[in-house]
Amino acid sequence: MIIKTYPITEQLILNALKLAQQLLHELRQEADALKNTQQAELINNIAANKKQLVAQLEQFNTQITQVLATEKLPNNQESIKEYFKRAEAAGLSTAASIDNWAQLMSICADCRTLNEQNGASIDLLSHHTKRSLDILKGKPQIANTYGSDGRTRSDRYTRPLISV
Repeated sequence: MIIKTYPITEQLILNALKLAQQLLHELRQEADALKNTQQAELINNIAANKKQLVAQLEQFNTQITQVLATEKLPNNQESIKEYFKRAEAAGLSTAASIDNWAQLMSICADCRTLNEQNGASIDLLSHHTKRSLDILKGKPQIANTYGSDGRTRSDRYTRPLISV
């Protein structure tokens, strides 16, 4: 069965590698936009592109799961290695696919790290914007933390700084 599924797997991995490279590019653009321009529209467009790429990568994951299932293997790193070993045992050339898979895993790790950093930057900007709005509005309407006695209280930064 591996002789039939391996060519499909090669193409799936190659396609996923291209998608991951595009996602990494989008994440780098997002990081630059967050550092330099902070334009909401640009960041929203990048987020939409990222969402589409992630959906395609999730589809790849589903397809790889199905391919591995044909060999009665679960979807994990060890199973991928076992799949490649079985392909080699069947006389198939796996060097390019193994290299593409390694690149894919490396790029995915980079994407994960960069996405977490971008998310932290967005969170920081969001808190900064919220704080700026709180200063302009005065004390916020609702308390957002609880004291040790269980009573609500405002953060030390949410009390009015200036009263006009």
